[in-house]
Amino acid sequence: MTELEQLREQLRAFSAERDWDQFHSPKNLAMALSVEAGELLENFQWLTEEQSLSLGPEALAAAGDEVADVLLYLIRLCDQLGIDPVAAAQRKLLANARKYPVDKARGNSKKYTEL
Repeated sequence: MTELEQLREQLRAFSAERDWDQFHSPKNLAMALSVEAGELLENFQWLTEEQSLSLGPEALAAAGDEVADVLLYLIRLCDQLGIDPVAAAQRKLLANARKYPVDKARGNSKKYTEL
């Protein structure tokens, strides 16, 4: 069992022990995921690019907590929808490689429709 699968199983047990499955609809989980992503953004609000690259220990720990929340909600959402997040990410990476060929995209931030 992979670490991701172990996390999924832990989340299932955590939710079941608290009778939270009734609240974990895909809609609610997607909304919670969005909220947690927003909380992650708060850790970088008003920082310069340079500051965002060198967070202090407290800020790094706070960002880590929010990253954990985002990951846990994403795993739970994928579980409820029957999506393998690793397989989905691999498919998306292949699709992005086709949209953004190295010869056109290297060092360029334009959207694939503008390359």
